[in-house]
Amino acid sequence: MKKSVLTRYRVMAYVTGVLLVLLVFGMIGKYILGVDGADDFTQVVSIAHGWLYVVYLIFAFDLGSKAKWPVKKQIWVLLAGTVPTAAFFVERGISRELEAKVAAEAPATAGA
Repeated sequence: MKKSVLTRYRVMAYVTGVLLVLLVFGMIGKYILGVDGADDFTQVVSIAHGWLYVVYLIFAFDLGSKAKWPVKKQIWVLLAGTVPTAAFFVERGISRELEAKVAAEAPATAGA
């Protein structure tokens, strides 16, 4: 597995996570605090999160298939982009797990 597969997953996990946290803040501002402009902010962030979550799903599925994860683990990683802050914790765990694997495979493919 190439390092770029892990890197693009990590980028999208952070992007998805940040947008989801912003969406939560927007919803709090809109429905609880009644902040002016929260409607527009929430609409823009929700659309961006929705489209970028699809990209996250593609990259996470690609990573999982190349890492040969079991179905339960794959589903957990895919759903991490729907729970505020979960993407950050899941990404960190996945990165720690796979960085060693990527580093071990790098010398083997460089010599080929």
